[in-house]
Amino acid sequence: MEVWEALKNRKSMRVFEDRAIDEEIKEQLYAAAMEAPSAGNQLLYSIIEVRDEEKRKLLAETCDQQYWILKAPLIVVFVADHRRWCDLYRAAGCTPRKPGLGDAWLAMSDANIAAQNMVIAAESFGLGSCYIGDIIEQHERVKEALCLPDEVFPACMLVIGHPSEQQKQRKKPARFHRDYIVHTDVYHTMEPQVHQHFFEERALRNETPVVDFPAQVEAFWKRKYESVFSREMNRSARAYLAAFAEETEEEKR
Repeated sequence: MEVWEALKNRKSMRVFEDRAIDEEIKEQLYAAAMEAPSAGNQLLYSIIEVRDEEKRKLLAETCDQQYWILKAPLIVVFVADHRRWCDLYRAAGCTPRKPGLGDAWLAMSDANIAAQNMVIAAESFGLGSCYIGDIIEQHERVKEALCLPDEVFPACMLVIGHPSEQQKQRKKPARFHRDYIVHTDVYHTMEPQVHQHFFEERALRNETPVVDFPAQVEAFWKRKYESVFSREMNRSARAYLAAFAEETEEEKR
């Protein structure tokens, strides 16, 4: 499949056929992930393939009870990983400093870029995928289940499999218009009427015309931004990043 076609056609798939992914294809998915750009070619991430049934159930539960995840033949968690390099430094006799927020930021970027490579590779093989952002939630349970050290935290989770025919035929949701997303030279703060215009324009292309702009935006705001899961995600993220946020003695000076 051409790269542009894969990018354009790819959409989240949440229903999978009951069949495994060929091992050779799976290896190519991992290879695709590892070909992704990486800060200093460090590959500041690790990939955890979750096969154990109890761990899969726990992840489905902690990710807002999304039990459909269990039907996916492949579940992988991309973790931002500063433990591996610190251990490598120590193995060579170095004394690495404690990783900071900048290190965490780079590692999270590395992990998510690699995950997107895997997603597009999956699309090219006719496989469906879905990002599970809720992996950031439930810090204590996920950290324990996956045995994550302090220098390692989840960036994202992917579920991959052969999508059902219904999922393949389902129309991909329209994105916002380019002019709402792309700025020139500087960030442009928009007037309320501009936000409404682009919100309504996208809704029209999704064949869901806006009847009551304030009410529909408010409903989305409550369902996403003000939701219980969103607040838990922020709490959990703070817990993961606490290990990176402490000032070192050198920084204090």
